[in-house]
Amino acid sequence: MSVSHSEPQPTNPLPVVPQTFRISPLIRLTLLLFYMALTVPLPFLAKTTAAPVPPLWLAVGLGLGAIALYAALSEQVMLTEDRIQVSYPRWVPDLWRKGWSLSWAEIAALKPRSTGQGGIVYYFLTQTGEARLLPMRVAGFSRLVNAVQAKTGIDTTDVRPLSQPWMYLILLGLTLLLLLIDGWTIWTATSVGMLL
Repeated sequence: MSVSHSEPQPTNPLPVVPQTFRISPLIRLTLLLFYMALTVPLPFLAKTTAAPVPPLWLAVGLGLGAIALYAALSEQVMLTEDRIQVSYPRWVPDLWRKGWSLSWAEIAALKPRSTGQGGIVYYFLTQTGEARLLPMRVAGFSRLVNAVQAKTGIDTTDVRPLSQPWMYLILLGLTLLLLLIDGWTIWTATSVGMLL
């Protein structure tokens, strides 16, 4: 069931735009550290175990993966008087992550969809049937949906972020624990390598 335009609402006398929203620093930090925790020991282990992939190639590939992840996490949502726009910095190629833009007049509804993990995401539906994902991991999400409601008249009362901050705090804590284990793993792999 989609969330459609509610009864005409009075124009908001306070300007809600322009505003820019970026992905929450907590989410960015957690995901970057988690990637690092999962990948940093691999070149050391590859060297110690004489893996078929050279450690240098592995390190370069993992470094490129880190850049790609950072690019994905550099998404920003810009609201202006006439539109909502999702964009990325100039250094992120369009082929990798392409942004989008919709004028407020184009937006007909906000449609919820269930995710495979049991969460709910929302898509903007346009008059022509296009669908654009509502960014849900930005800092200031409630201000974003309030601005969407003020500009489109769509009721966003029940729209909630995909993940709550406490989920990322738990993941951050587990990631820091994993980084400690990584340190021990790297130290062990280096010590074994020196003994061989």
